[in-house]
Amino acid sequence: MLGTCASRFGAVMALAVTCGTATTLPAQAQIGSERYAAIVTDARSGNVLIAASPDEQRYPASLTKMMTVYLAFEALRDGRVTLDTPIRVSGNSASMAPSRLGLTSGMTLTVEEAILALVTKSANDAASALGEFLGGGSEDRFAQIMTMKARALGMTRTTFRNASGLPDLDQVTTARDMALLGRRLMIDFPERYSFFSTPHFVFRGRTHWNHNRLLQEYDGADGIKTGYVNDSGFNLVASAQRDGVRLIAAVFGGQTGRERDRHMMALLDQGFGQMGVAVAARRAPTFLAAAQATSLRGRHVLAAAHAAPLRAARRTAVAAAAAKPEVRPARAAMSAARPSLLRTVGTRTTLRPAARIEQGDSDGRAVVRPMARPAKAAAPAARPHRRTR
Repeated sequence: MLGTCASRFGAVMALAVTCGTATTLPAQAQIGSERYAAIVTDARSGNVLIAASPDEQRYPASLTKMMTVYLAFEALRDGRVTLDTPIRVSGNSASMAPSRLGLTSGMTLTVEEAILALVTKSANDAASALGEFLGGGSEDRFAQIMTMKARALGMTRTTFRNASGLPDLDQVTTARDMALLGRRLMIDFPERYSFFSTPHFVFRGRTHWNHNRLLQEYDGADGIKTGYVNDSGFNLVASAQRDGVRLIAAVFGGQTGRERDRHMMALLDQGFGQMGVAVAARRAPTFLAAAQATSLRGRHVLAAAHAAPLRAARRTAVAAAAAKPEVRPARAAMSAARPSLLRTVGTRTTLRPAARIEQGDSDGRAVVRPMARPAKAAAPAARPHRRTR
């Protein structure tokens, strides 16, 4: 344990030095904790410019949807579907926990609408529906296809169990693998990559805004995807281009979406600096040497009362949902390769994730809306969230 802590501390301090000695902001993220990982790569060559724990397994949360979209792009390229192909929503997909598009069983949406729902709203119901459709009616089968594609792309430490990123004990990835996936999305589907810079889209009269703040706040940013569940922290894979240089970076484990975004911008600045691109001075976030994340290993038990509370889903409302989490049977044994952060409750024969939330990518205050909204775009009504399974 001491060796592990020393190793983590050394990696964090090395990254802190890499990110410069500018005046630091108050630290809120769990940078340096067991859920943290980061990498910055040159999109053209794939060379790594900055890294901290890039190969340590983490929970991907809604970054999972990058692979769901990759396989949708592949189906479009191969002519198996078109953007207008209808997808019928099953009862299982309609029952997914937030973030949600508000789909109901029997409803249809197009492939294009499903992709837009994933890259903006990060809708779990749309992700499940798209996964079932591309998996021949089975999201589990689609998850197997996702994992096989990950291996084919060189994502050697990634396993997918669903299309959305909702918590699963066996669904893991790394910062290096997710940066690689972002690069392959750009290289393999250059004509469709612009989906990831969509600022908003309208579905059934409701406007859904992109959760990615960097599209509005960082010069040259044009994607890719944010993610959040309690046990992963706030994650982000981002791409940005300046003066002919494009970077792709991944950050895992922020305590807040805001801190994660500031940290990502600081890392991108440092990456561009290493590539000879002039950037304006930016204050870098403080690195925490000591882990502050909940860190229960193996089969440790966390009482349900210790689960993190639901946060507000929108700026204008604070809603606490009392819905009981749905229980799904989990696998009997936990792999030694799993990250140590996923809290579990269970018995000798069954284990299931403790109550957590998945709000797509946002804590309810992190969704950025452009100053000028489209005319007649109605503000979405506040809804209470329920806990995930």
